[in-house]
Formats: sequence, structure tokens, C-alpha cells
Amino acid sequence: MTGFHLAQINVGRLVAPPGDPQVAEFVAQIGGMNALAERSPGFVWRMVDDADEEAKAAFPEVVDPRFQINFSVWESVEALWEYAFRSDHLRVLSRRREWFERPDGPHQALWWVPAGHRPSLTDAMGRIARIRDHGSGPDAFTFRDKYPVPVAA
Repeated sequence: MTGFHLAQINVGRLVAPPGDPQVAEFVAQIGGMNALAERSPGFVWRMVDDADEEAKAAFPEVVDPRFQINFSVWESVEALWEYAFRSDHLRVLSRRREWFERPDGPHQALWWVPAGHRPSLTDAMGRIARIRDHGSGPDAFTFRDKYPVPVAA
């Protein structure tokens, strides 16, 4: 046990509004994928409420119904990797280009948080912006550029 957990956010904009037949298959799978995540080893928490007012003010895109947010906390990079790339989630992920617009910049961020901490959506969206503006670093990184668990002071 390190005293830290891994926070993650990934975002995307659907090619059509959630009620449109073009994205209906994806929308129909959201509940199942969330349930799968919650049953997965190493899952800690996920955002289930809509964006708070602070996040809406700082990041207006979060109020767009086509803008989808997946924001969660896991015990480790390995636990999140197992869910994302070795479970049935990969079947849905592999079809993302059918349902989502091509991102024009970073769309994911990972970062370490003290165990028990629940980061805000404003903080999470800011981590994506940090990668966009400064690249990966210990405060915001991706699976491609992982940073180790911090050493507790």
C-alpha cells in the first residue's frame, strides 16, 4: 500500500446527441461499462453526478450533452489498465471512432492523489489542460508517459 491512488479522466465529444441513433449503441452500453468498472479489482470511485457549477464556469464544454466524461479513481495504474484494456471494456473502446469525434488535443489525464481523496471535476479538467499546455509530467500524465507513485513525505 502506497498511500496514493490513481485518478483518471478521459473525455470525448459524441458525433451526435445522446438520443440520436448514430450513438445509441454506445449510450446503451454506458451503464454496463460503469457496472463492470465498479466490480473490477482496484476500482475505488467514479463521478456519478453532473458537473458542478465551478467546473461549468471554468470549462463550458462540460455542459454540452455530447461531451462525455469518464472520471474515476483506482488503486493503481495496473488496476486501471486491466479494466481498460483487458476486460470487456476494450470491446467498446475499440469502437470509439464510430461514436466520438476525433480529439483535437489531449483527452485523457492520470495523476496520483492521496488515498481517500476525491478530486474535483475542475481539477480533473485542469489536468487535461496541463498536458495540453505543458506535456506529461508528474502532476498529469498518460499511459504512454507514466509517472511513479509519489514517495510520501
